[in-house]
Amino acid sequence: MADPLFSVADKVVAISGGLGQIGAEFVRAFHERDARVVVLARNVEPGRARSVLGDIADSDRIALVPVDVTKKETVEAALASIEERWDVPDALINNAGLDTQPSAPPEVSGPFEDFPEDVFREVVDVDLVGTFLMTQAFGAAMRRVGRSGSIVNIGSIYGMVSPVQDIYAHRAAETGVPFVKPVAYSAAKSGIYNLTRYCATYWAQHGIRVNTLTPSGVARDTQDEQFRANYAARIPIGRMAEADEYNGAAIFLVADASRYMTGSNLVVDGGWTAW
Repeated sequence: MADPLFSVADKVVAISGGLGQIGAEFVRAFHERDARVVVLARNVEPGRARSVLGDIADSDRIALVPVDVTKKETVEAALASIEERWDVPDALINNAGLDTQPSAPPEVSGPFEDFPEDVFREVVDVDLVGTFLMTQAFGAAMRRVGRSGSIVNIGSIYGMVSPVQDIYAHRAAETGVPFVKPVAYSAAKSGIYNLTRYCATYWAQHGIRVNTLTPSGVARDTQDEQFRANYAARIPIGRMAEADEYNGAAIFLVADASRYMTGSNLVVDGGWTAW
């Protein structure tokens, strides 16, 4: 028998960026534990969803709902769609986000002095403003119906500390084009922490908990071996994370096991920020 303290069975759990690398793992984990899972993404066409999630994309406990987190009207439409099908969600995981990978072109990964304003605004719009709009709408709905709930905002170690630029330095030697981990992601993710604290204290008396889950880097097939080696050397555990290694923390933050936890930052980073 499953431990009821960590049960998420029958909870309605909405996950933005639900077809992304980490988001898809969240979807699988909650579905496997009998939650009703709302997959939120800009493109949730069934073919794309099946290519990412496999057969569970057709499950009656999976809802594919389109949303652009930067547009209030689509956020409200997504919420209305969820309420019509099931109910106001018990939990929201704000996972949608933009980051700049080492494979990015030089015009968006060059020196801070030349970083484009429009790219900065785009990243902040998705990563911070999008989290604000989703939290505002879903939290208001939970309060409206008297629903206790859990909102989990996905942060980043690069929102807590500055990127270590040395792990990207090999790119210049290999390609002749330097890669500088850009400022926009760090600035946007840093804002998540006080958004979390603000909402946690604002809604605490209504039983709505708001916490941040902070991951470190996840291994990807597109990463070059030198980058992975440089990154792993910086992590006390000695390797990058696998995409499913944040599932336990997400389940904990949604389940009753964390019912007295709000306004907190749960760091799951292999020890990166312990140095």
